[in-house]
Amino acid sequence: MNTIFKNILILAIALITFSFTAINGDKKEINIKSSHITWKGYKVTGSEKGVINLKSGFLTFDKGNLTGGEFVMDMNTITSTDLTGTYKNKLEGHLKSDDFFGVTNYPTAKLVIKKVKATGKNAYEVTGNLTIKGKTNTITFDISIYGNKATANLKIDRTLYNVRYGSTRFFDGLKDKAIYDEFDLIADLEF
Repeated sequence: MNTIFKNILILAIALITFSFTAINGDKKEINIKSSHITWKGYKVTGSEKGVINLKSGFLTFDKGNLTGGEFVMDMNTITSTDLTGTYKNKLEGHLKSDDFFGVTNYPTAKLVIKKVKATGKNAYEVTGNLTIKGKTNTITFDISIYGNKATANLKIDRTLYNVRYGSTRFFDGLKDKAIYDEFDLIADLEF
């Protein structure tokens, strides 16, 4: 009876220890209310910019060093911040349409960090899988982390995600209606 009690006690201690130990390091949830994702798209005649809200996200650390993470963007929240009135509403509706991000069928976009390489103090080169409109591609970008804040700049080729509207790669004769294939995402995160 004494041996059975000891085995149960050891098992209980092991379960409690594993329950409170992060196997992949410390997981830091992103504060989605104080974090911001800014987008900027470019065309022959200028640029447009706006924001997309995060739905969820986290970063993982091991001994204070970044090791991974995952982010989900709510594509229904894509908005323009440099237009007003009718032009703002038209652009936002167009961005949500199948010409661009098709938010009815693809309400979220996701980034999963797969590899992290330290490049300096608080600086990392990150490689991850980015999924937009159901298409997943590998992307590499830089991220800086200071205290409970992180900043990342991503340059994304939209055509890899079947976002082809206005692309000279797929349409001829666009002239000043052409939209460049790459757009920027700037993430200012708090955790």
